Amino acid sequence: MASTPSKLPQVNVSEYGNVRYLHLGTVWVQGSMLLNKPNDIELDYVQRMQAWLLFQDADEVGGMHAMQFGLGAAALTKNCHKVLKMRTTAIELNPQVIAACRTWFELGANDERFNVVLGDAAEVAAHGHWQAQVDVLHVDLYDDEAAAPVLDDAGFYAGCRRLLTGRGCMLVNLFGRSSSYERSLEHVSQAFGADALWAFKPTREGNTVVLALRTLRHPTEDVLHARAQEINKRWRLPAPQWLRMFKPVAA
Repeated sequence: MASTPSKLPQVNVSEYGNVRYLHLGTVWVQGSMLLNKPNDIELDYVQRMQAWLLFQDADEVGGMHAMQFGLGAAALTKNCHKVLKMRTTAIELNPQVIAACRTWFELGANDERFNVVLGDAAEVAAHGHWQAQVDVLHVDLYDDEAAAPVLDDAGFYAGCRRLLTGRGCMLVNLFGRSSSYERSLEHVSQAFGADALWAFKPTREGNTVVLALRTLRHPTEDVLHARAQEINKRWRLPAPQWLRMFKPVAA
């Protein structure tokens, strides 16, 4: 279960050089922002959460809908809305996180194509309101200790799958000092099928990003390389490097 509002941690902010960091009452980093490029993505693993772009035509991205479960420092939310020009919805349980992002991380106001919702990801995944309306779902749900995903069972991931359109995919950060990557991967596999999963090698910090496709697609190496070059050219994301560390789980 997600935290109840009475138990939500305090939010604090730090800076080092050109980077501002979000914390939830501990030293663990929950998100970051480059002060001179606030809509770019600073952390490696968060950049990898945009690997869904390898499975899409770049010219269609602006017409897609991205959703984030967990706002963090709003890096993905801002990147999708401001850089990729997508319709973007973020679900965040902690009102202090939303306030901090608007005060310290240049998160803009809601409008017809951009909506930050105070709510519980578990309830959103289980409810019918957003079913089959989300093209890209980013799942990055950790508590103040960053010990394990707050929501991490097959039922939750099945709800995430139901949110996706036919071309949609989910990306999940499976970092955790006390969690089991293999157990989490099995839960995602139960919901999506092993053949639908791609995974990165872990970052130095231990973040492993897994991508799950709603509908199976197997782009050729030539297609992936061409798309990676286009992603790098259009949006300054290191997609060519991703291809050296991003593989189908069932391969």
